[in-house]
Amino acid sequence: MPTPDFVLRMREHVGHDLLWLTGVTAVVIAEDGGILLHRRADDGHWATPGGILEPGEQPAAALVREVHEETGVHVVPERIASVVTEPPFTYPNGDRVQFVDITFRCRPVGGAPRADADESLEVAWFAPDRLPAMNARVNRRIAHARARDGATWYEPADRAG
Repeated sequence: MPTPDFVLRMREHVGHDLLWLTGVTAVVIAEDGGILLHRRADDGHWATPGGILEPGEQPAAALVREVHEETGVHVVPERIASVVTEPPFTYPNGDRVQFVDITFRCRPVGGAPRADADESLEVAWFAPDRLPAMNARVNRRIAHARARDGATWYEPADRAG
């Protein structure tokens, strides 16, 4: 996945040091309960679509843009499902990042699933009981978006830190 220009400009100053970034993730749930996933071009794993906020961009607008770019599907964010600080991560080139992720539950409103070959190798709908193997972080986001109570999940203050 291409690195956004603003991140490349910051890397000119900080090298591989840890960057704090804001990410958005979409759990797109169809009327029949199907969940939209894409197989990422960077690591080949199935995941929910999403990306990094550009400077000045609103989270919901970034999410709508990212989902369409990666999957061809148009979505409407319905609610925030979770807000979580993820552990630091090091990319193969040595760049270190840490994301605060805002996961939205979304509904599809148009478009057609397609892989863009830049960020997605495959795009498909999956029944909730037939999801492909994914990492725990992605499964957690899906569980929060599917929660019937509709409450936003976050790490409680007494457990944080």
